[in-house]
Parts: sequence; C-alpha cells; structure tokens
Amino acid sequence: MNSLERTLARLAGKPVDRPPNFDILMQHAAHLIGAPLSRYYQDYRVLCDANMAALEAFDLDIVQAISDPYREAADFGMQITFPEDDLPLGIEPLLADPDNIRKLRVLEPSHGARMSDRVNAVAWFRERVGGTVPVMGWIEGAMAEAADLRGVSNLLMDLYDRPEWVRDLLEITGEQAIAFARAQIAAGADIIGMGESVASQVSPRVYERLVLPWQQRIFSAVREAGAIPRLHICGDTTRILRQMATSGAEIIDLDWMVDIEEAGALYNHYNAEGIPSPARWLALSGNQDPVAVMLQGTPEDVYGATLHCLEAMGPRGISNAGCEIPQGTPAENMHAQTRAIAAYGAAQGAQPEALP
Repeated sequence: MNSLERTLARLAGKPVDRPPNFDILMQHAAHLIGAPLSRYYQDYRVLCDANMAALEAFDLDIVQAISDPYREAADFGMQITFPEDDLPLGIEPLLADPDNIRKLRVLEPSHGARMSDRVNAVAWFRERVGGTVPVMGWIEGAMAEAADLRGVSNLLMDLYDRPEWVRDLLEITGEQAIAFARAQIAAGADIIGMGESVASQVSPRVYERLVLPWQQRIFSAVREAGAIPRLHICGDTTRILRQMATSGAEIIDLDWMVDIEEAGALYNHYNAEGIPSPARWLALSGNQDPVAVMLQGTPEDVYGATLHCLEAMGPRGISNAGCEIPQGTPAENMHAQTRAIAAYGAAQGAQPEALP
C-alpha cells in the first residue's frame, strides 16, 4: 500500500496498514538538507529537495508545497524581505492605506513570481512521486490573506469600522485563493491545504458571517477541480469546531489547544458538507503539541501522545502535530511518532491487500 492509496483509503474509512503521517515540515526540512531558509522560500527546487529528504527520513505520507503566508501578498505587490536563514518579513501592509484596495486585482498565478514558484513545486512533485505520494498545494484563506495585506490588528478593527470594505477585500482575496488553488490542481495537486490562522482570533459570529462562507466557496471550487480540501487554522478553534465542520473541508487540522476527544466525538457525526451522515465522516488531523511534545518531549511522550490522538480521532484520523514541526525537533522523536503510527495500525489488524 503506497502513501496515496493509504490516504485515499483512510479518508474513505476503509482499512489501512497504518494511518497516514501528514506532519508539516518547513524550516526543519530546509535544515535537513543544509539549505538556508531564504532559498527554501524562494526556490521551488530547494523546497522540493527538502520535502523529499523529509519524506524518506521520517516515513511521511505527503509532499507539500507549503512555505510561508506571503506568496499571494508578494504578487499583489507587498514588499517582503528574506533574511538569510530566518522567516520572511512583510515590510509594511500593502493596505496600510485602505484606499489602496482600488489597486488590487485578482491575478493569474502564472504571472506572479511567488505563486508561479509554488505551482512549479507542485508540478515537480507530480513528476517525481505523483500517483504514489499525495501532492499538497497550499493557499491562504480569504480572511487570512486580507490580514496579510491589511495587518491583523487593522483588519480586526475594520470588522467594526468599515465592514463593507472588508467584504470588498474578501471578494478579491477569496477569488485569488480560488484561482491559485485551480492553478496548483492543474499542475498536479491531489490536496489543497488552506491556512486561515486569523479565524481563531475572531468571534464565532464573525467566523460564521464572514469567514465560513468564503471557506465554503473556495473548498467547493477545490472539489470541483478534482482535489481534496484541507483546512488548517492555527490556535484554539474550540469555539468554532461545529461551524468548521460545514466548511467543506475533507481534512481538518486541529492545533494542540483543542481537546482531541471532544473534537473526535463531534466530527465523527459530520460529513464533508457538514451534514450528519453514517457513511462519510470528516477526517481529523492532529494534534500533539509541536513544542512541548515533539520538540521538548521524550520519545515516550511522543509515542503516547500520537497513540492518544489516533485513538480519539476515529477511523479517518491522520497523524500530524498540531502545527509545523519545529526546527531542532530530535530525530528520535520523529521516529517515535512513526513507531506509534505503525503500532496503531497493527493493533487495528488491517490487511491492505484485502481492501475492495
């Protein structure tokens, strides 16, 4: 059973030899091949080489064209700096002056230097491992991209001071997300992950009124284009778990702050359209603490946390730390996660050759 077969079977609730491992590695992956982060963020060939090294080193089940939240923002015209071996930085929000929204237009991803670089990464992955390992593209959600362009604090104030302006901005950022997703799917992405970390910082009412409708529109477009939608919201999403079930995502990542048992009990009653169904459950992905457990814990801590998460998530659960694996995470901790996943699979007694 290869990684793509394993993933598709798991999402369908069918027996697998073991659950997939979808850990997100970015900085850690770059340093695994000795590359400075500035090259990882700006050269798809470095990003791809780093992902392939992580795939082999840690027995992952996915390659990922994820890097940083500034792909779309840079192509919109926002100035981004790239320290030699550190995170990229936005110099100033592109919409520090809200009147600049008049200059924004939805872009063709192939015309943008940073979006096209990600599309190239997806195509590279597809050529090398397509059909055997899931290839994941990545986009910023409509509200997340709005926060990148305006600044988080400014945008949160805008929700009250200029709500119609926010809606106008979301029309642009949401349509950009759809265009970027379609370009990556055309290049060979099996999965489109969408980051929307700002969603954990707004009220459930704001989430339901402004964030959720765009998630639904974007994920509908992703499914229509033939890919699997994956939702990634950093932070504590406990207050919006029920609404997230209606986002249209087929895979929902949970950060470590979320009670995995509570989420597992809730999500095993919803399908990808948020409708109670006995046939097609949502797949949860998570959620051991990436710092306290993966980086700072012992292999025994990692092993136990991984098993606990898999047991709580149900028959479609995917192993994944709550967020990115930090750079410096000990290899023995990564291997402990791998052992726990294998042990869980063995305990389930699945025989992959017997799959229908």
